[in-house]
Amino acid sequence: MKEIQTEKYKWWQKEIVYQIYPRSYKDNNGDGIGDLPGIIEKLDHIKDLGVKVVWISPIYPSPMADFGYDVSDYTGIHPMFGTMEDFNSLLEEIHKREMKLILDFVPNHSSNMHEWFLDSRSSKNNPKRDWYIWKDPAPDGGPPTNWGSVFGGSGWEYDKETNQYYYHAFLKEQPDLNWRNPEVQEAMFNVLRFWLDKGVDGFRVDVMWHLIKDAQFRDNPPNPNYTEDYSPYDKHLQTYTTDQPEVHDIVEKMRSVIDEFDERLLIGEIYLPVEQLVEYYGKDNRGAHLPFNFQLVLLPWDAREIEAAINNYEGALPPGGWPNWVLGNHDNSRIATRVGVKQARIAAMMLLTLRGTPTIYYGDEIGMEDVPIAPDQVQDPQEKNIPGKGLNRDPERTPMQWDSSENAGFTSGKPWLPLMENYKELNVEKEWDSEESIISFYRKLIALRQKEPALQIGKYRPVLTTGNLLAYIRSSEEKKIFVILNLGDSGEAMETNVPFSKAIILASTHAGREGKNLEGTVQLESNEGLIAEIKE
Repeated sequence: MKEIQTEKYKWWQKEIVYQIYPRSYKDNNGDGIGDLPGIIEKLDHIKDLGVKVVWISPIYPSPMADFGYDVSDYTGIHPMFGTMEDFNSLLEEIHKREMKLILDFVPNHSSNMHEWFLDSRSSKNNPKRDWYIWKDPAPDGGPPTNWGSVFGGSGWEYDKETNQYYYHAFLKEQPDLNWRNPEVQEAMFNVLRFWLDKGVDGFRVDVMWHLIKDAQFRDNPPNPNYTEDYSPYDKHLQTYTTDQPEVHDIVEKMRSVIDEFDERLLIGEIYLPVEQLVEYYGKDNRGAHLPFNFQLVLLPWDAREIEAAINNYEGALPPGGWPNWVLGNHDNSRIATRVGVKQARIAAMMLLTLRGTPTIYYGDEIGMEDVPIAPDQVQDPQEKNIPGKGLNRDPERTPMQWDSSENAGFTSGKPWLPLMENYKELNVEKEWDSEESIISFYRKLIALRQKEPALQIGKYRPVLTTGNLLAYIRSSEEKKIFVILNLGDSGEAMETNVPFSKAIILASTHAGREGKNLEGTVQLESNEGLIAEIKE
C-alpha cells in the first residue's frame, strides 16, 4: 500500500540531500585538503545515515581565488581533488549504493583564467568579447555604473589594454558571463550535457538569480535601511543586477536541457523573499525543480516567525511546486552555533518532518559548530576584503570530524582550516554507537521519515499554538502524524491542548517518552520536541 502511494513521486521529492564541501570532507592523500577518493571512502557513512542524495560543491579546475567558485574548466576535475577517473569511480560507487549525485554548476561567472575570458579580454574584436559584460568608462573615466561587488568595492574592473571595464558580481577574478548571448547559453548548456551524459543526477545552480543584468545598465538605487554594520554591497538595492525578468527564460532553457535526460534534478541557489523565490519554479513548473528555500537559515529562531514563514511559503507555492528546506550550508553559520547545541536537535526534527525535500550540511549530523578562525588563519576572500563585519565563511567550512585520532581522522597532513578543539569528544566514531548522541538522533529521524509516507510526502497542516511552541500535522491516506517543538531554551516548560483524543509518541528529543500516550494536553520541556502518531 505504501509503495503504491509514493510511486507517483520523484526520487528527489522523497529523499534527503546531503551537502559535501569537498575541501573539508576527507583527505585521502595527506595534503590537508579533502578529495574525491576521500569522499568515496566515506560514502557508507552517508548511506548508513539513511541519506541517498549527495551534493558536492565545486570540484572543477580553478585558481581557487574563491575556492572553486572561479571555474577555469567546466568539464574537468581539479588535480587537488583527483582525476576524472576518480570522479568516474565516485559516480559508479554512488550509483552502486542506489544513491544519487548532484554537482554544483557555477554559470554566472567563470575564472579570469578561463580560456573564454582570456580570449574575450584579448581585444574588442575577439569573437568572444561579448561572452562577458564589457562597457566603456563613465564620462569621468570611472566605472560605468554604481554596481558593487558582493566581496566589496566596485563590481567593475578596468582593463587598460582595451580601455573598457568588465563586470564581476564577486571577485575581480570572477568575471560575469553575458547570459544574453546565445553562444554563451549554448556553451553552458553543453557543459550540463557533458556531465549528464556521464550519469550525474542533477545540479545545484550557483547564484541563479544573478544570471541576467539590466540591459540598460541603470544605477542601483540606495538602500534606505543601510547601516555601517552591513556589508558595503548592501549600500544599494540590487534592483538592476539580480532577479531580472529575463532570468526566468534562462532557467526554463536550463530545465529543458535537464529534461533531455530521465529523472534529473535542477536546484537553484536563490536568496530572495518567498514571493520572488517561487517565481523560479517557472511557468507551469518548467523552471527549477527546487528553488532553495533558506528561511530556516535566515529567520530569527522564534516559533511565531517560523510558523508564519512556513504557512506563507506553503501558500505561495505554485500548483505542483514541491517545497524544500535548508538548515545550513557553506555560506552561513552552522545551525548548532546559531540556535545552540540543544536546539540543534529541535532544528533537525523540524527539518526532517516539514513537507518537502530537506538538505543536511555535512557535520550537522554530529553537532559541529562554527570554529573560531584566528586572523592569520583566514582563507575566505570575503573576510579578507571586508574584515570585521562577521562575513567570514571559514568557521562553517572546517574539516569533518571522523574520530578521536590526530586531526580528527580528516587528514594525515596539516588541515587547510583548523578543527574544533573538542573534536576528540565530538566525532562520528564516538557518537555512532551512543544512543544519546545527535547522530543517533538524526539516524532515528531519517529512518522514521523514510518509513512513514505521511512524513515523506504527506500533506501539511498547521496546529495553533502559543509561546515558543510550533506544531503541525503531516498526513497520508493511512496515517496522521503530529509534530510539536519547543523552540525555547529558557528552562520553562510549556503546555498546550492537542487536536486529537489519543496519540502514541514515535520519537522524542528526551529519553523515555517513546511509546507513551498523548491525550488532551501535552507538556514540553524547553529544548524538547516530539513526533506522535494520531490514533483517534
